Amino acid sequence: MFTPKKSLGQNWLINPRILDEIISAAELNSNDIVVEIGPGTGNLTIKLVQKAGTVIGIEKDRRLIDYLNEKFKNQANVKIIEADILEFDPCRLSLVAGRYKVIGNIPYYITSNLLRTIFESASWRMAQPQLIVLTIQKEVAQRIMAKPPHTNLLALSVQYYTEPEIISYVSKNNFRPIPKVDSAIIKLATRDKQQATKQETEDLFRLIKAGFGGKRKQLASNLAKQLKTRKEKIVEIFEKLNLNPIIRAENLSLEQWEMLNTYLLK
Repeated sequence: MFTPKKSLGQNWLINPRILDEIISAAELNSNDIVVEIGPGTGNLTIKLVQKAGTVIGIEKDRRLIDYLNEKFKNQANVKIIEADILEFDPCRLSLVAGRYKVIGNIPYYITSNLLRTIFESASWRMAQPQLIVLTIQKEVAQRIMAKPPHTNLLALSVQYYTEPEIISYVSKNNFRPIPKVDSAIIKLATRDKQQATKQETEDLFRLIKAGFGGKRKQLASNLAKQLKTRKEKIVEIFEKLNLNPIIRAENLSLEQWEMLNTYLLK
C-alpha cells in the first residue's frame, strides 16, 4: 500500500461511518455529477460511485493514478484525472454551473486557496458547483461559521458565496497518518450571485479588506486610511446605518458590510 506524502498533506480517512456522513451530507442521487478532490486510495470514491451518476476524481499524486484507474476499471461512471485542483478548469470538462457537486477530504494547507479559487477564479466563476462538501481542519470550519463579534475575512468570503453548515466534527484518530488536529465536515450550498456584477463583488471585498487592514483599530479609522476618504464621511454613513462610530471590523455582519458598501458607492 502507498505511504501518504507529508508534502501533499495526505491524511487518508479510514472510518466508514465518517465516509457515510460525507455521502449523506452531499445528498447524492443517480443524476449527480461529482468532482472528488484527492481520491487518494479511493475509500470515499467507492461510496460516491454507488450514489452518484458520474464521479470525476482529481488526483495530484502521480503514484495513485494507475492504482485508481485499475481499481475502478469496471466502473464506467468513474474518471480519474491527474491534476492539481488549484489549477483545474471545470469548463474543460463541460461542467455547468449549478449542475455538479464538489466533495473531498482535502489537505488542510490548501483550504483557503481552494475556496478562493472556486469562488473567485475566472474558470470556476463560469461553472460554480451546486454544493461543496469538504473535510477540513476543525478550527478553520469554526472560523468559516463565525458571526459578529468574531467575523473575519474567510468567514465573510465563504458566507457571501455560500450558506455554510458544519455537519459534524471528526476526531483526528479517524485518519492515517493521524494528524495533529481534529477535523470537521462542512457543507457549503452555493448562493446564486449572478445578479451581482464582478465589479460590485470586487468593490465589496476591497471594502472588507480595508476594514480589516489594521488589527484592533476602529473601523472608521481603518476605512478612512485605507480608502483615502475623510473620516467624517465614514462616520456620517455609520450614523445612517445605526453603527457605533467606534465599532471594529469583526463586529459587522455580511449584510452590514453590503449596506456599507452601497452607501460608500453613492
